[in-house]
Amino acid sequence: MHQAFRLIFCLLLAGPAFAEYNAGIVDVAAGGDAIAVSVSSGSAELQNLALAAFGTHGHYRLVSGSGTYAFRFSPAGPASVTVTITKGSSGAALATETVTGASLRQALLKAADVAVVRTSGLRGYFAGKLAFVTDRGGAQTIMTSDLFFGEVQSHPVQGKEIIGPRWSPDGGRILFTSYRTGFPDIYLLDVRTHQLSVFASFKGTNSGAHFSHDGTRVAMILSGEGNPEIYIGNPQGRQIKRLTNNQSVEASPCFSPDGSRLVFTSDAAGKPQLYVMSSAGGAMSRLVTGVSNYCAEPDWSVADPRKIVFTAGQGRGFQVAVYDFGTNSGKVVTKAAMDAVEPVWLADGRHVICTFRNTTSRSLYLIDTESGKATRLSPSSLGNAWGATYLAP
Repeated sequence: MHQAFRLIFCLLLAGPAFAEYNAGIVDVAAGGDAIAVSVSSGSAELQNLALAAFGTHGHYRLVSGSGTYAFRFSPAGPASVTVTITKGSSGAALATETVTGASLRQALLKAADVAVVRTSGLRGYFAGKLAFVTDRGGAQTIMTSDLFFGEVQSHPVQGKEIIGPRWSPDGGRILFTSYRTGFPDIYLLDVRTHQLSVFASFKGTNSGAHFSHDGTRVAMILSGEGNPEIYIGNPQGRQIKRLTNNQSVEASPCFSPDGSRLVFTSDAAGKPQLYVMSSAGGAMSRLVTGVSNYCAEPDWSVADPRKIVFTAGQGRGFQVAVYDFGTNSGKVVTKAAMDAVEPVWLADGRHVICTFRNTTSRSLYLIDTESGKATRLSPSSLGNAWGATYLAP
């Protein structure tokens, strides 16, 4: 492989049962049809946010009149919201719950998640948190926000080419790759103190860092020994162990939910494809997706460990696809008019966030992988936004 492509590929492409939830009221939409719901609140601010949230969810269809359910959100304090769920046709009360957040906005999103859990059996994803890259102001930087781009905060990590931010499971740190010194190194940002430290700065390429779901390990790509290979270290970037040793290029390692395996990209077959291996080391095995000869940027679902979302080459561009271990096959789930790349799962194992990009712009979209519904999340006021990482509530 041409050396320049090997470097770009390494940098940029940096089973089990379902988890069980006590859903209470569950109404599974028959035949994949969305459930009709109405959403209301005495507060215009809360109602608009609730409408925006449920408008992204492929399991629900918003109606102005009577639906299968009615969700009513009422302020219950400075940072508390009460959600009341009623049967749409009869008006019979089915459930009432009050939740508290760090702000009234966060409480509303948590209350909306309660409505989702009670009526669908899916985990809620509305109250999750984002970190992403933007170029507002001319320089690339990392920002954090809620899922609907409220409570946006900018973090002082300006640098050339910020790539692949990834949350720690506790939400206190973000790993990312940047050319701050002119070379690709891995950095660790403490989002509470805004302290920035070097996580990995070895000779060659340092990229693709990803926490395990229990936070005890970090997988990354290093090329200090001559070839881009997968390594695993502790959360401080020490006790680093090499896992792969071959002539191919590896990229974008991601742990399985239980931490026992890794999914990653390798060009061992001649072109980028998905592979899995034990996180303790050993042989790597290819996942035959059946959808593309270019598969990269995998992310393993925590809510549904049977599924891996990834970027697939389609024609002259890229789309988001999902590999299912249940069927041992892949499926393209977007039909974007531009490239759809950098997908990451949300908390329910059904929806993902990805970047839509063309030659002049990049923005973040939420995708329902079952219906293909796409909703833009990032506002144009932020400029270009890409490389999202999601922290489950």
